[in-house]
Amino acid sequence: MKFQRLVIVAWCAVMSATLASNVLGAEADWSQWRGANRDGLIDAANWPQRLAGKLTEVWHQEFAPSYSGAVVADGLVFTTETVDKSIERVSALDLATGEIAWARQWPGAMSVPFFAAANGDWIRSTPIAVRGSLIVLGMRDVLVRMDARTGNDVWRIDFPEQFKTPLQPFGAACSPLIYEDAVFVQLGGGLTKVDFATGKVMWQVLGGGSDMTSTGAFSSPVVATIAGVPQLLVQTRFELCGVSPEDGTVLWRQPIEAFRGMNILTPLVIGDAVFTAAHSGASQLFDISHDGGRWTVTERWRQKTQGYMSSPVVLGDDIYLHLKNERAACLAVSDGTIHWTSRPVGKYWSMIHNHHQILALAENGVLRLIEGTPTEFLVIDEAKVAENSWAHLAVQDDLVIVRSLDRLSVYRWNN
Repeated sequence: MKFQRLVIVAWCAVMSATLASNVLGAEADWSQWRGANRDGLIDAANWPQRLAGKLTEVWHQEFAPSYSGAVVADGLVFTTETVDKSIERVSALDLATGEIAWARQWPGAMSVPFFAAANGDWIRSTPIAVRGSLIVLGMRDVLVRMDARTGNDVWRIDFPEQFKTPLQPFGAACSPLIYEDAVFVQLGGGLTKVDFATGKVMWQVLGGGSDMTSTGAFSSPVVATIAGVPQLLVQTRFELCGVSPEDGTVLWRQPIEAFRGMNILTPLVIGDAVFTAAHSGASQLFDISHDGGRWTVTERWRQKTQGYMSSPVVLGDDIYLHLKNERAACLAVSDGTIHWTSRPVGKYWSMIHNHHQILALAENGVLRLIEGTPTEFLVIDEAKVAENSWAHLAVQDDLVIVRSLDRLSVYRWNN
């Protein structure tokens, strides 16, 4: 059994590397939402041993607000901002010095519903930087491919203007994915495939919706091989789906109940199983199987733990999840057992891990180094790195990159 498990683990590692090579051009860069495989994993030797007194600010630059995480490619770091509630701007900075290499902007702001206004109405989607290009999604469903070195447009698609698709009530939040020769993103018209080279729209699926509780989507897709079949894993406002990247065929689908359709986090692929946790819903693990052309989705377990905006990570046999009630929890992959629940630790977390430990950045700017153990909530160290940060943390080599609401900061750890 031990040998069999080692073979399975090795096969999964090979498949992950293969998929990553199809998704990315440079796996060493933090070039997209949640890193190389969009799962928060950094498979590298560099890792901080302590935080307090060991993080040195290399540089920072002031910016207007943004929820977008910073991304890195070829020595540049990219960030977005919403300026004067009317303009969306993208900037490229030298990662080593913070010097601005270029900036481009366009009209692009919008107002979110009143009950969400307290969290701001600025750009949300995290760009992706690969193959010498930067793909940016603005709040009004304008998708732009830019030359990463110059900032010049390669192509630009204004979906509401060109295709008469509805604006998303809360603004575009999905972070674009590149797989093989296409860009995939959830928009007001549904999951959309765009030719990477030309900007031609290939298809849209999983659309629909007529009001603020049903139109558009929040969650960002991932690519995974599930039951031996490469596919897009997509969470809409009401369903978890496997979709063929070739023609948009929905291979399988599973309803996910959430308050006002607030399925926001990025689901977690664990072998041939998928984990998600819904706002005012439940935490669920589904086993996905495929036999003779028939797909089957089986709920392995369900329990009361509620997620919200923060995407989970998996270390070994356990899932680490930030909860709607502002606590963190450790759940067993096997049966959903709650190993521990922490004290309150903030309204939002972005998490990065190295198989053994977790770096978790809370919205209040506290960065924690946490041991990945099911025995207890064990904080090794913590440090204050920002005042207000809802953007995803990034790590590049020995640098920690933090996009707070009003600045982009780069820290270096000293082990």
